[in-house]
Amino acid sequence: MAAARGLGPVLRYNVVVSDLCPCARPKALCVCPEGPPLANATAVLVLQHPQEQDKLLGTAGIVARRLARARVAVGLSWRGLAQAWGDAVEPATWGVLYLGSVRAPAGAGPLVALSRGGTPLADQGGAREGLQGLVALDGSWSQAKALWWRNPWLSRLRRFALVPAAPSLYGELRREARDDAVSTLEAVAMALVELERDPALGEGLMAPFRDLLARARAQGLRHGAGPGPNRRPNVRRRDRRSRL
Repeated sequence: MAAARGLGPVLRYNVVVSDLCPCARPKALCVCPEGPPLANATAVLVLQHPQEQDKLLGTAGIVARRLARARVAVGLSWRGLAQAWGDAVEPATWGVLYLGSVRAPAGAGPLVALSRGGTPLADQGGAREGLQGLVALDGSWSQAKALWWRNPWLSRLRRFALVPAAPSLYGELRREARDDAVSTLEAVAMALVELERDPALGEGLMAPFRDLLARARAQGLRHGAGPGPNRRPNVRRRDRRSRL
C-alpha cells in the first residue's frame, strides 16, 4: 500500500549524530518500541522505494521494529519473493496489498481478496486459507506503482485490497494522492487485524504511529512549511540521514 510522503522534506533539522536516536530520527520524533516485539502469525515484507528511506514520518521502520516477523527491503526490483525476503518462501502462500481501489462486497471487512482482474472474489474466506505472508509497498503513490511494475512476480501473489473505514491519521501532515490512501503502517495494521482477528495486534502498531504524529504536531511540523516537497532535512555533512 502506498504510504504518504513523510515530513522529512518539510522541516530542517540541524543535528549531530548524538542528537539522533538509533532509529535515525531526531530524538524529538523517536518512537522506538519498548518491550518485546508483537507476535504476528502472518509475516510482513515491506518493499520500500529508495526515495522513501529518509522520510521522518515514514512508517516502514516502525512496522519492522514492532512486529516479530517483519522485514523491510529497500530497492527498486528483486528477482523474486525469496530474494526480497532474504530466505526461502513459497510464493503461493503469500499475498500482496494491491494498489487498486475496490468496493467491498456486502458484509466484507476492510481487507478484500481480489481476482487477477481486480474484482472481489466470491470466496473471500478461501482466498485467505494458508496465507503465510503479506507484501506491502512503501512510497508515494507513483513510487509504489513503480515498485509494482518493476517486480512482475508480485502479480503472481494473492491480491488483497484495503477499504479503509476512515481517513489516514496523517491528516494535514501529508499530501494525499487519493482520498483512500493510508500509511504503510495503517495498511499493515488493518490487514493483520482482519487476518488474525487480534485487535491488540493492530493497536500495538497504531500506538507508536499516533505518538509519532503527536510529536510531529508538537514540533510544529505541517504540510507546506519550510523547504519544498523534494528536499531532505538539513543534516550536517558528517551526520547520517534519517532512514525510516
